[in-house]
Amino acid sequence: MSLTVADVLALPGLDSMRLRAGEAMQSNPVRWPYVAENNSIAEWIMGGELVFVTGINHPRNEENLLLLTRQAHERGAAGLVILTGLEYIKDIPQSVIATAQQLGVPLIEQPYSLKMVVVTQAIGTALVQTQMLGRSRQHLLEQLLEGDVQSLDSLLQRARSLGLPLATARQVALLKLEGSERLIEAFGADQAECILQRSRERLQRALHHQLDALGEALSPVCQGEHWIALLPASARIDQQHNRQALLELIEQLSPELAPLRLYLGLSAGGHGPEHFAHGLREARQALVAAQSFPERLGVCSFNELGAIELLGAIRDRSVLDQFVDKVLGPIISDDSRHDPVLMPTLEAWFHENGNLALAAQRLGVHRNTMSYRTQRIETLTGSSFTNPHDRLNISLALLIWRLSSSRSARSTA
Repeated sequence: MSLTVADVLALPGLDSMRLRAGEAMQSNPVRWPYVAENNSIAEWIMGGELVFVTGINHPRNEENLLLLTRQAHERGAAGLVILTGLEYIKDIPQSVIATAQQLGVPLIEQPYSLKMVVVTQAIGTALVQTQMLGRSRQHLLEQLLEGDVQSLDSLLQRARSLGLPLATARQVALLKLEGSERLIEAFGADQAECILQRSRERLQRALHHQLDALGEALSPVCQGEHWIALLPASARIDQQHNRQALLELIEQLSPELAPLRLYLGLSAGGHGPEHFAHGLREARQALVAAQSFPERLGVCSFNELGAIELLGAIRDRSVLDQFVDKVLGPIISDDSRHDPVLMPTLEAWFHENGNLALAAQRLGVHRNTMSYRTQRIETLTGSSFTNPHDRLNISLALLIWRLSSSRSARSTA
C-alpha cells in the first residue's frame, strides 16, 4: 500500500492545495516530500518524490518551471507542487500546466499562506501510517501466498479490518526484473545500482497504475526482484484481459527498462484466498517458461504450458536430467567441444516444423549447411527425424533443456 498524490490532496488541512494538471496520474505513489533548492532537480531525485518548488532560494521563471516539469517526468517524480503568491512565483504559467498535462505529471498549486511545515508534517504522518498499514497488508498477503494459514477465518477477519478486498477471485501474476549483471558490466557497480533503483521505481509506479485500472486493486507484493500481483479474475474473460493488460505494460516499459528485461508468469483461473499459494506455484512454473522462451515476449500463462505442466509434476529432477542426457547428451557434448551449432540447429528445426529452408534462414546459414547439421544430429543421437517416436523424445528433451534452471535462456529468434 502506498500514499498517493490523490491521498495527499485529501489530507486534513491541505484543502487549499489544488491539482492543476496530470489528473490521470493521481495514483502515483509518494515516497517522501522533497523541497527543490537548486536550479535543477535531475541530480537530486530518484523517483517517487513529491517535489516542492518555492522560488524563495532560487528565482523561478517560466523557462525554469518548464525544465523542472520535464525533469520531474524523466526522473519519475510522484508530482510537482508549485507554491504561488505575490512575493515569489505569482502564478503558474499556462505553458507549464499544458506541459505537465501532456507528460502526465501531477501539478499541484499550493498558496504560500499554507505553511510548508504544516504540509510536510501532514505528509510525513500519513506516510508513516500508510507504511505501517501497508506492511500489515503485505504480511497477511504473504501468509496466504506462502500457504502459512492456520486459521483461514481469522486471516479473513483481519483482512477485512485492514480493508483488503479478498472476496473477489484472483489470478496470480509473478513478474521478475532481470539483467542487473549486464548493468554492472556496462556502467560499474555504483551507477548500475542507481539505474536499477530508478528502474524498480518506474516498474512499481507503472504496476500500481495498471492494477488500479484493472479494478479492485491490491498493492503488489515486492520480494527482491519479484513482484506478485493479485488480479481480479471472476470469469475466464478476465484472465484474458489481465494477460493483455500486463503484456501491454511490458511492451510499454521494455524500452525504458533496457538492458533490464521484465518477465511475467500468470496462474490459471481465479483463486480464492485459500488457494493463493497454489496460484503462486502455477505462476512460478509459467514464469520459468516465460524466461526460457523470450521470443514469446517473456510472457506465459499456466494454462499455456501444455506438456510443461506434466513435466513440472515430476518432483525428482534427476529423472528429467537423465532423460535429456540420454536423448540430447551427445550433441550437447559435441557443442561443448566445438562451436555450439547443433543445439541451435535443433531448436530452429523444431521452431520451423522441420522446414529446412526456413530453419536455415532463421539461423542465417545455407540450406545445405542445415541439412548437414541435421544429419550429424541423427548420427550422434541415433535418432531419426522421420520417426514420430524419436521426434517426440527429442521435442520433450529439448523442452526440458530449455526450461532447465542451470542454463540461461536462449532464443533462436
